[in-house]
Amino acid sequence: QVQLVESGGGLVQAGGSLRLSCVASGRTFVLSAMGWFRQAPGKEREFVAAISWNGGSTNYADSVKGRFTISRDNAKNTVALQMNSLRPEDTAVYYCAQNDRLYPGLHTTDYVYWGRGTQVTVSS
Repeated sequence: QVQLVESGGGLVQAGGSLRLSCVASGRTFVLSAMGWFRQAPGKEREFVAAISWNGGSTNYADSVKGRFTISRDNAKNTVALQMNSLRPEDTAVYYCAQNDRLYPGLHTTDYVYWGRGTQVTVSS
């Protein structure tokens, strides 16, 4: 069974940085695209970033482009999200997700496995 566990969330001031990490169990990680999504209270879960199976291709939401960087380490079954220049509107629960394809989709329905999420709070 695939299990995803996020870590690295917390409280940070606007303009600061956080690095989120997600570790995956199972044998399929190295052949799976990974994504990060976020959800604020009362809002729909939205796409943040995604990365292909070998890290060769990445995608970002317009709202985070230039500030966030997604990466992966297949030797450790991990995917990370480096978040710089954080804004209060980035406050949300952040989820990592895994699909069963080599290249990522940009919608929640494209992903099969989900972590439980980690809270990111950005104060002004």
